[in-house]
Amino acid sequence: MSNNVIWTVEAKIRPGQREAFDAVMHDLIAASQQEAGTINYEWTLGADETTVHVYERYADADAATAHLGTWGPNAERFAAAAEVTRFVVFSELTPALRDAVAGLQPVYMTPFGGFAK
Repeated sequence: MSNNVIWTVEAKIRPGQREAFDAVMHDLIAASQQEAGTINYEWTLGADETTVHVYERYADADAATAHLGTWGPNAERFAAAAEVTRFVVFSELTPALRDAVAGLQPVYMTPFGGFAK
């Protein structure tokens, strides 16, 4: 199995907050693009134009932790513009990383097969 850390964030844009959401999304993408260990950081929008899905993949726990440093200063803006409805983790997390994301009430999926290239 890979040491990658993979999780997804699902959120709903709050009514009247699309412009604020787009601004915080832009800032988060720009900052995350500079993170050495960020492999994927992909945002998608549902047909209802309020459901957002973010696929995140990091090289390892250190890279995921570094990303949380980018997230932190933007968390309040994100929360004002959208509500996180689901946070799913697809990797084994270190105890420190588990503690760091606990507030998002993660759903943990246990890896048990497959491969990453």
